[in-house]
Amino acid sequence: MSGPAGVGGASEIGGASEIGRTASVLARAGASVARHAGSRRTWLVLGTLAVIVVGAAILRYWDLSTNPGGLYGDEAAEGLDAAKILNQPGFHPDWFVWFRGDGGREALFAYVVALVFHFVGVSVLALRATAAAFGIAGVLGIGMLGRRFGTLTGLTAAAWAAGSLWLICVSRDGMRNTIVPVFGALALGALVLWSDWPSRRTAALAGAAIAVSALYTYQPLKLLIVLVPMWLLWLRHADRPSYDRMRVGLPAFVVALLVVGGPMIAVAITEPGSFFGRAASVSAIAPGVQGDSTVLVHALRTIAMFGFTGDGNVRHDVAGLPLLPLPLAALAALGAWRLWRYRRDPAHSLILLSLPLFMLPPLIATEGWSPHFLRSLGLAAPLAIAVGLGTVQLFEYARARWGAWAGRIAVAVVAIALIAVAAWSGVAYLSRSVADRYGPFSYPIAAAGDFAAAHPGSALILDGFSAMDVRMEHYYDQPTILNPGESIANPRAFTYLVGLSKAAVTKASGGAGLAPAEPVAWDPSGKPVVWAMAMQPPPPVGATSGSRAPALAAARPGSARPVRASARAVFLLNARQVSARQTGRAFTGPTIVAAALMGARQAHQAPIEPKSTSLAPTRALPGSIIMPDRPNLVRLCRDLCLTLTS
Repeated sequence: MSGPAGVGGASEIGGASEIGRTASVLARAGASVARHAGSRRTWLVLGTLAVIVVGAAILRYWDLSTNPGGLYGDEAAEGLDAAKILNQPGFHPDWFVWFRGDGGREALFAYVVALVFHFVGVSVLALRATAAAFGIAGVLGIGMLGRRFGTLTGLTAAAWAAGSLWLICVSRDGMRNTIVPVFGALALGALVLWSDWPSRRTAALAGAAIAVSALYTYQPLKLLIVLVPMWLLWLRHADRPSYDRMRVGLPAFVVALLVVGGPMIAVAITEPGSFFGRAASVSAIAPGVQGDSTVLVHALRTIAMFGFTGDGNVRHDVAGLPLLPLPLAALAALGAWRLWRYRRDPAHSLILLSLPLFMLPPLIATEGWSPHFLRSLGLAAPLAIAVGLGTVQLFEYARARWGAWAGRIAVAVVAIALIAVAAWSGVAYLSRSVADRYGPFSYPIAAAGDFAAAHPGSALILDGFSAMDVRMEHYYDQPTILNPGESIANPRAFTYLVGLSKAAVTKASGGAGLAPAEPVAWDPSGKPVVWAMAMQPPPPVGATSGSRAPALAAARPGSARPVRASARAVFLLNARQVSARQTGRAFTGPTIVAAALMGARQAHQAPIEPKSTSLAPTRALPGSIIMPDRPNLVRLCRDLCLTLTS
C-alpha cells in the first residue's frame, strides 16, 4: 500500500510542478506580448501626435512671409517694443511687465519676440514666426492637458486645435493673444495636477502657473483668478475628500500667486486706468461703446458662433465662418454632457466650469464685431477638451450599442472630419485674395513705407498709430515721418513727400513741389492709396541717385570713360541693404559676404545704372525680396578679393 501510494504522490507532485512551470512560461509570454503591444501602441500614439504637430506647423508657417502680408498696428506695437527692449539701453516696460502704449499691454510676448530678434534680427517675418511657434506650442499644451482624460481625448483635442481656422488665424498674426491657448492649457493642467497629487509643492506650482497665465498674457485669462475659488467651492460640496486634501496646500498656492504675480499686481495698484482701461472701454456698460448690433443680438450672435456665425474681422476669421463647424459643435456638446456626468471628478468639474466662465468676455464686451474671436480665446483649451471627450462618448456609445467595430468606425469618422476641417481651414485661409486682406492688414501703409524706403530722403505723412507699421517694417532704415497737418519749414529738403491722400501731401508741401502729387500705389480695385510729390529735381544722368548703390561717378579729367564707383563704397551700402531687407542685422557673418559679392560684382564687372526717379507704379507686395544670383566658387573668391583690396 505504501509503495504505490508513494509512487502516486510523487507522480502528483511532478505533475503539479510541470503545470506550474507551464503556467510560468505562459505568464512570461503573456507579459512579453503585452509589453510588445503596449510598446506598439505607444509608438502609434507618438506617431499620431507627430503628424498632428507637423500639420499644425504647416498650417501656421506656409507662405507666412506674404500671407497675411502688410502689418497691422497692434502687431507693429509688439514688434517695436520688443526691438526697444533689445536695442535701446534703459528701455523697459513699467515694473518690467507692462507697456502703457497701444491701450496697455502685457510684456511677456514682447520679451520672447526680443529674444528671437536677438538671433535673427528685427523683421515682420520674425515677429509672426514667433507667434506661429506659440500656436504650435498651444497644440502640444492642449494635447497634454487632454491626455489627463485619456489618450483618445488628448489626440482629438490636439488635432482639433491644430486644424482650427480660428486658432490658425490667431497664430499667424504677430500679437500677444497668440499665447493664450498654450498658457490656458498650462494653467488648467497645473490645477488638475494639484487635484490629482495634492501637496504643497503642486499647490505652489499651480499658484505660479495661474499668476503667469492670468496676469502676464492676455485679457480673457484674467478670469482664471475667478475660476480657482469657484472650483474649490464646487469641490467643497461635490467632492469633500478631494477638497480636504487640496486645502493643505492652499497657503502655498496663495503665496506663489502673490510672489509671481507681484509686479503685475503693482501695475494694477499704481496704474489702474491703464491696467483696467482696455477691458472697461469695450464692455457694454462703457459710455459711447460702438458695437455692430444691440446687446441682445450681440449675445445671440456670440452664442451662435458654435456652428452658425463668424467674426467679421478678417484678422480673426475668414469669410465669417463659425468658430466651430456644426458637426464639431455637436461633438463638443456631447463632450459637455460627459463633463456634467462626471462633474464630481475634480478634473472634469474644472473644465465644466471653465466653459461658461470664458464665454463671459465675448458676451459682455460689445465693442466691435460679434462674435469676437479674440475675446473668446480663453475657451480654446476647455473647448478642445470638450471636443475630445465628445469623441470618447461617441466611441463608447457605438461600442456598447453595436460592438467594438462600430466604436472604431465612430473614431474613424471623427478623424476624417478633423482632417477635412483642417484641410478646409488651410485652403480657406491661404486662398484669401489680397483684396480681402488689403485694408485690415494696412497694405497701403506698407506700400507707402516701401516707396519712401526705395527713395531715400523722402518723408512720410502719417499719424502715430500708422507710423508704427513703417518703423517696424523698416526698423534698420526708418524714413522721416511727419504728422498730418504739421508745418514743414523746408519741404524741399526731402526727395519726396509721401502720404495716404493727395490732400495731405499737397498741404504738407506748402506749394513747394515740382509737380502735383501723383499716385504711386493702388488697391486691388484700382483706387489710388498712396500719393507722392517730388520735391527735388532728379539727379543728372551719371550722378548718384541715392539708390541702393552709388551710380557712375563723374569722369576724371582726361579720362575717356567714367570712373566706376568704389567697390568698398558699394559694399558698405549693400551691406546695409542686405542686413535690413534679408537678415535684419548689421554686418554679421553671411551678410558681409553677400554684401561684398553684390558690391564687387557691381563695382568691377558692370557699370551701375542710376535708379530712375520717376513715380513708377509700385504694385509689388510689400516685403518681397530679390536675391542675387549665386556665383561659382572661382568668381566668388575673385570678387571678394577685388572688394577688399579696392
